[in-house]
Amino acid sequence: MPIILVNVCEVGYSAPMPIEQLLTRITFDSKICHGKPCIRGLRYPVDWVLELMSSGMSSQQILADYPDLEETDLQAACAFGAGLARVQGIEPLIG
Repeated sequence: MPIILVNVCEVGYSAPMPIEQLLTRITFDSKICHGKPCIRGLRYPVDWVLELMSSGMSSQQILADYPDLEETDLQAACAFGAGLARVQGIEPLIG
C-alpha cells in the first residue's frame, strides 16, 4: 500500500517545507533499510535521524558527523515525522 503524505497544516501556519520538496528527500525502497523511509536513499532512516536530533545533537553536529546529509535533509525528516504524528484521534486498544 503506498504512503500518501498530504499538507494538513492549520490555517495561519505554513508547512515546514513544500510537500514536493519533502517527497524528493524522503525515499522508500524495499532494497534499502528494509523499505523504511530514508533520506535520499542514503541508508539514513528517518527514525534514526529523528533519534539523533531528540538525543540533543545539534544540526551542526549531525552534519559534521555525517557529511552526506544536508540541512534540508534534517528539515525533511522533521517534517515527515510531524506529518506522521498528525492524527484525527486515537482509539484505545481493546484486548
